[in-house]
Amino acid sequence: MSKKQFTLNVAARANTGRSASRRLRKVNQVPAILYGKHTKPELLSIDGPELTRLIKSIAGSASLLELKRTDKAEAALSFLQEVQRDPITDRFLHVDLHEVKPDEKFEIRVKLSLTGESFGVKNQSGVLETSNQFVRIRCLPKDLPAFIEVDVTELKVGETIHVGELKAVPGVEYRDDKSQPVVSCVEPVAEVVSAVVATPAAGEGAPAAGAAAPAVGADGKPVAPAAGDAKAAAAPAAGDKKAAAPAAGAKPAAGAKPAAPAKK
Repeated sequence: MSKKQFTLNVAARANTGRSASRRLRKVNQVPAILYGKHTKPELLSIDGPELTRLIKSIAGSASLLELKRTDKAEAALSFLQEVQRDPITDRFLHVDLHEVKPDEKFEIRVKLSLTGESFGVKNQSGVLETSNQFVRIRCLPKDLPAFIEVDVTELKVGETIHVGELKAVPGVEYRDDKSQPVVSCVEPVAEVVSAVVATPAAGEGAPAAGAAAPAVGADGKPVAPAAGDAKAAAAPAAGDKKAAAPAAGAKPAAGAKPAAPAKK
């Protein structure tokens, strides 16, 4: 977990408002603000290409920025609190910089970095599920880690690593609740769903008692009955008795002709 510090050139700006911010962006400048616990908010502007290079270099790590200005000899120490982008063009709209003091502790959100191969993933077909990508810490600027590493090597299916189980880092205090989950190893959802679908409900899908199984060809597909077989199947078997006469007193079916009286 290397500690990184970068240099960023900034300039003071006097004008505020949407119109002034639009004019800055037209000349490839990004409006920014610097604020801190012991200083008043200051309006600044940052060169667009320089900010793009800085964001790529930081790559999501927690990093300190040394702000250099032409109007002040002393450089301010800060970190990126928030970077606003246009949701369509992805251009930088505004940057919030939080000033810190070298001898004073501060709070910051640091990204979690998973290390190792989980036992549950490797041997139990499990899947890692991350509950939080960041964790809040409190430390001095000199103790700021770029990431908080989370070793998942021993994590099995059904187990979870919580904030209280994170590895201790010298000079760093975790500020989130100790019971807050960080990463879990769970069973893959697709396999659970497919197992439920593959198991028919009781009484469903089974052929009726005594029903003949359909004929199956060499390719595994059902074979249609041959010509004449359908009629044979519908006709009564040879030797079967004629249909029994209706019970005494029963009315004939609708449309059926009454039987002729027997000859004496």
